[in-house]
Amino acid sequence: MFEIVNGLETKISKLIKRQAELQEENLKLAQQNRDLQQVMAKRQHRIEDLENKYESLRVARTMVGSKEDKHITKLKINALIREIDKCIVELSD
Repeated sequence: MFEIVNGLETKISKLIKRQAELQEENLKLAQQNRDLQQVMAKRQHRIEDLENKYESLRVARTMVGSKEDKHITKLKINALIREIDKCIVELSD
């Protein structure tokens, strides 16, 4: 009987130690997760900035550039004008 109790005590102390180790590991992983999320947010912001700069450059190049870019820009402008016209009609009703 005494051996069973000692065996249980040993197992319980091992489980408590393992739980503490896992909690510590969990805290480290949570911090690592927060750090990676911050890095990802910064990179996403950088991507958005670069996309905006690219779009500005493309529009500027359109004014000076190729016929294909001018055609695409004209199509976008026409689409915007149609949307504005729809909004005006809806506001008029």
